[in-house]
Parts: sequence; structure tokens; C-alpha cells
Amino acid sequence: MILFGLKCAKDHVFEGWFHDGDAYEAQAAAGEIACPVCADRTVGKAPMAPRILGHDPRTKGGGDGREARTEAAMALRALRELREKVEATADYVGPRFPEEARRIHYGEAEKRNIYGEASDDEARDLHDEGVEFARIPWLPRHDS
Repeated sequence: MILFGLKCAKDHVFEGWFHDGDAYEAQAAAGEIACPVCADRTVGKAPMAPRILGHDPRTKGGGDGREARTEAAMALRALRELREKVEATADYVGPRFPEEARRIHYGEAEKRNIYGEASDDEARDLHDEGVEFARIPWLPRHDS
């Protein structure tokens, strides 16, 4: 996995995780990356400072894992904040998401932000039809 700093055309800066650089390039070329703030799909890489991992010679394997746990905690926090933002700014349509997304796309319903559920097959069909949407990991509200 690789983390890229990203920036939309409206200068919103955010991060995205990708399997590798080729995965980023393919998703960017297909317009599959959207700004989590404004949903703009004109997205490019933003400048990032490189992360140089230190090595503690006292431990085999280069450390005690605190840095990795800290980064994981930051990623979880960012995903939970994204969930709160989506819930605050979009209408929940549940399993009707594919149907409602199509209605909005084809001008049969008022344009608005929505969220809900879609199977992998439904998401693939929406993508093939040119319906703009983004899939995000939906984390539970609290650790259990």
C-alpha cells in the first residue's frame, strides 16, 4: 500500500491509500478519485514530505511498532471523521442507493448528496453507466 497526498482543483488537500502507483494512475485516469470535501474529480498528487523510517539498532526489525500503530490510529480517525462529514451533509438512502444515484444522474430527481449501500455488482453497473460516486470504508462509530 502507498499513501499519496492529493489535491482537487478547488485546492482541498487530502490523502488516499492505493495498492501501488499504477493503481493510483489507473483510478485517476478513470476519474474514480473524488475530493471528500467537494466531490470534485479533478484530482492530482499534492507535494508530500517523504517519511523516513528510523531504525533502532536495539530492536530487530527496526522498532517497537509504535509508529505503525500511530499511523493506523490516524487513518482510523480520518475515516471516522469522513463518516461524520458524510452523515452531516448527505441524505441516507440505504439499499436504494443505486436506484437513487441513477435518478439523480439522469435528472429524474433533485441533485443532492446521498449515501447508502451498494453491492460490488451494483457499484460496477453504476460505474459502467457513468454515474459519479465514491466507495469509502464505513467504520463503526466506536471501537468495540
